Amino acid sequence: MAYAHVAHDCRLGNNVILANSIQMGGHVSIGDHTIIGGIVAIHQFTKIGERVMVGGGFRVVKDLPPYILAGGYPLKYEGINVIGLRRKGFTNEQIGIIKKAYDEIYNSELNFGDAVKRIRETFEMTPEIKNIVEFVENSERGIVKG
Repeated sequence: MAYAHVAHDCRLGNNVILANSIQMGGHVSIGDHTIIGGIVAIHQFTKIGERVMVGGGFRVVKDLPPYILAGGYPLKYEGINVIGLRRKGFTNEQIGIIKKAYDEIYNSELNFGDAVKRIRETFEMTPEIKNIVEFVENSERGIVKG
């Protein structure tokens, strides 16, 4: 779309949608099937997982793990991208497991590291859960708060 700036050394996955006036710093990574709303600034070295939806007019300064909706000031986790996942053929069971994993990360009394450890210990390592766990464990900027 118009006036999108993709700086040096950025990596965009397949089927990414960038709305108008995106400003992306260097070394940003965006996963497949992600949608970024208009007038969003993305800080350098930020990672955005696959199938994420970011609302318009926000500033992304922390990593956004896969399958989430992000919005608000400051930018935060606002739930999972249920509509986007359904459109891409995810089953209700897969969506439910993703939601349970994010409930553990964002709604338990645990910090992110301990929540991921509990997920590893108690969840079946489906491709979606593995994707979430590895993303959080490998985040260098830290992930958005809930």
